[in-house]
Order: sequence, then structure tokens, then C-alpha cells
Amino acid sequence: MTCTLGIDIGTYESKGVLLDRTGTVLAEAVTPHDMIVPQPGWAEHRADGDWWKDFRTITKALLDRSSVDPRHIGCVAASAIGPCMLPVDGAGRPLMNAVLYGVDTRAEAEIEELTERIGVDRILETCGNALTSQSVGPKILWLRRQRPDVYAKAHKFVTSTSYLTFKLTGSWVIDHYTAANFSPLYDVNVEHWTTGLADDICSVGQLPKLRWSTEIAGSVTEAAAAETGLAPGTPVLTGTIDAAAEAVSAGVREAGDMMMMYGSTVFIIQVTERRVKDPRLWYAPWLYPGRHASLAGLATSGTLTRWFREQFARELPPETAFSTLVGEAATSPPGARGLLLLPYFSGERTPIHDPKARGAIFGLDLTHTRGDLYRALIEGIANGTAHVFETFREAGVPPVRVLAVGGGTRNRVWLQATSDIGFVAQHVPANTVGASFGDAFLAACAIGLARPGDIRDWNPIVETVEPERHPAYERQFELFKRLYARTRGIADALGERP
Repeated sequence: MTCTLGIDIGTYESKGVLLDRTGTVLAEAVTPHDMIVPQPGWAEHRADGDWWKDFRTITKALLDRSSVDPRHIGCVAASAIGPCMLPVDGAGRPLMNAVLYGVDTRAEAEIEELTERIGVDRILETCGNALTSQSVGPKILWLRRQRPDVYAKAHKFVTSTSYLTFKLTGSWVIDHYTAANFSPLYDVNVEHWTTGLADDICSVGQLPKLRWSTEIAGSVTEAAAAETGLAPGTPVLTGTIDAAAEAVSAGVREAGDMMMMYGSTVFIIQVTERRVKDPRLWYAPWLYPGRHASLAGLATSGTLTRWFREQFARELPPETAFSTLVGEAATSPPGARGLLLLPYFSGERTPIHDPKARGAIFGLDLTHTRGDLYRALIEGIANGTAHVFETFREAGVPPVRVLAVGGGTRNRVWLQATSDIGFVAQHVPANTVGASFGDAFLAACAIGLARPGDIRDWNPIVETVEPERHPAYERQFELFKRLYARTRGIADALGERP
């Protein structure tokens, strides 16, 4: 029996799965960790204490629960949150906590400076993306200016998946899909690193080697085998960012296929026939040569539901808190009885790219209940998602087939509100394990156990959520956009801390 192992490191928890050659789940494992927020606008993880510790813990749990001989694991693949910025020394030791993806907005000044210096059009033409809080290049420049002692010791600047792959194989690699988020250091026209736009960030030699996601990066070393329980010599995939692996798990393959990921953040990926040039969206080469992807993501989604539970439902048992809140929200009608919520609690990524945006709850009166508030929160996220769908349509690439994945798909109010406000049908696959399932499937493809098209047999669609029209939603979507536009200046002023 040959199996494949996939592990994904998320914002608040990590998941792993062991699959046999038919896609049957032999074992699953989950372990939690925290996101570190040292100050407003910052978001961090510990590379060893969160990423690598979780990988070791989950691998051992999968082997124990499945009783699979490690020698029968044909390939290992990892994915993780990204893009992150982690400086490491010559021995691969982290020099600080990892700076996370777009929810970390510390490099705002560097983004503005680089954009002005290089020019918006030149950045978009070369990198495929405007510089935003999702971009790694400005965060490296921030490090050079704010922590010159750490910068001086940096041998490499890597992301989360690259770090895991290094711990397993001793090789520094990164996939093209992830590298495209290192703007302005990656040229999408030639699919290679560049310092031509800004030579004061770092050198090409300080970046990992470029690979495609399904290429073998190396094999498990003796040291890594001792720490994880894997067999030495087991092939290891280059891997990718968690959202891309999740898209694979859902069945995203053809142009027009879109993944809608309900996680700590909402993340959206659509495969396209051509490169889409729109500064409101992100672009990356897809996981295979010759394919393209347009990307979008909200800054706070599942993170916001977690915040609400911790602040306003502390009396509820943790294991039933979310189901109770969803039940309360279901008693509130569409439109939450006149409430409107801006979900910009960590600024916002696409399509507005505003790190200074702030959350707001508008329309409150003394009759509103906790259920109304929770429904307004869910609908606020759904409005932000509908804004992204609208942007895809305006960019000329409307979604043809939307595949919904992630833990949030269990929230029926959220799932239906997203279809209703965005007016899209959502197809839900049988297995919602997510990115780790996609990792294991990619590993199977890499060693010939599966073909890319087999994912629809491994993980078939079991439900379709059709959109329903509600006058309250049609009215409030437009009000949602107006509320942000009219309060933007106030949010900016509030963000100016003395």
C-alpha cells in the first residue's frame, strides 16, 4: 500500500491527513496555535514553535492513528499560510517571529514609498500585482530599516512553506505561485526573481530557488526523520500556500473555476485562461506551467466570528458556542433588522486595499439582539465577498463555477448569505478537510498515483447552495459600499494614534 501525507499550517490551527491511493482518508489530525499580535496592525507566528512543532505533532499523530508503516508513505506535501516574511541565518535558524500575510500591515510606509518610486503602472506590468499589505518585498524593506541588526544576519528571506520544506529536506525552495506575492521581487513575464525594480530590498541570492508546486524539492533527511517519524528518503513536494492547496482539494482546475474558502480569512482563487491585469485583484502563475490565477482575500472573516464569540458569548461552552450563535442568527431575518457591519477589523485587502479601514456596526437601536449582531457580522463578511465577486465581473472574468470549502461552510447562515448577496451558486464537495487534502492529492499526482482530473472522483460535489433574492440584501449591498466610502476619512483619523 502506498499512501500520501499532506499537512497544512493555518492561522490558528494546523491540519493533517493521510490518504490511500484511492483518496480514502486513513487518518486526520488537528492541533491549535495562536496568532501573535504584538501591537495593532502586526501579526506573527513562531516558525519553530508554531509551524515546525505542529508539523511534527501532526505527523506523529497520523502515523499512530493509522498504523501505517512510514516506509509506505510515497510522498509528503506541506502547505501553509502565506505569503509570510521570515529571515533566517546561514544554518536556517529563524532570526525573529515570522511576519504574516496581508493581515500584517506594518510596512504601510514602505508600500507607499516603493509605489511612488517605481510607479503603479510599472509595478503592475512587471509583477502582476499592486503593492499591498500582501506583498513581501515591502516587509523585507521594513526589516532593513527598522531592525537593521536582524537584517544584517539574514542569509535568506523565506515564507512558511519554504521553511517547512527546508526543515524536511535541507533545501530552500519556493513555488512560483507563492513567489508572485514577493512583489516587487518577482517578474511574472519571465517567471523569475528580479531586483530591477528595487535593488535596496535584498539580493536574488537571499531568496529561495524557484520551483513549480508539484516538483519534488528533495527527500526527508535523517534528522527530519528522527523528529517526525517519517522514513528517511521519502520524497517531499515543493508545496504552496494553503489557499492554493485548498482550491485543488475542492476541484478547481479549469478556467472559470473559483474557490471560495471560508477560513480565518475569506480567500478566493479563480483559474483563468489569461493573465488578468487589475490592481484590485492579485495575480499569480497557477501551480502548473501555462496556467494563470486571479486571487482575492478579505482581511478578517473567521477571525471575526472568533472575536465575536470571545467577546460576546463567553458564557457559552466552547464546543457549542458557534452552533448556538448560528442558531440565534438564523432567528434574525435577512438584513439583520437594519444593521450594517463593515468587517474591516484588520484593515482590508481586496478589492479596496486599505490598511487603515476600520470595522463598524451601523444602525443599532435598543431592540437589537445578539442574534441580530451575529447575523450582521456574517452578512458584513458576505457583503465584502460580494464586492470581490463584483470586481471579478468588472475585470472580465466572472466566475463560472464556485466551489466552497473550509470550516465556515458548516455555518449555514454564512453560506446562504454569501450566495444570496453575491448572487452565485456554491458547490460544496464531500470532503472539507481542505488544504491538507489538496496537499496529499498533489503528492499523489507527483508520484503517479493520481492524475489532476481524479480530484472530482476523490472529492465529489454533494451539495449546491442556490442564491435567493432578498430586497434587504440588494439595498444593503449598495449601502455597504457607501458606508465605507463616507466613513473612510473618519477611519483614517481614528488610526492616527497619539
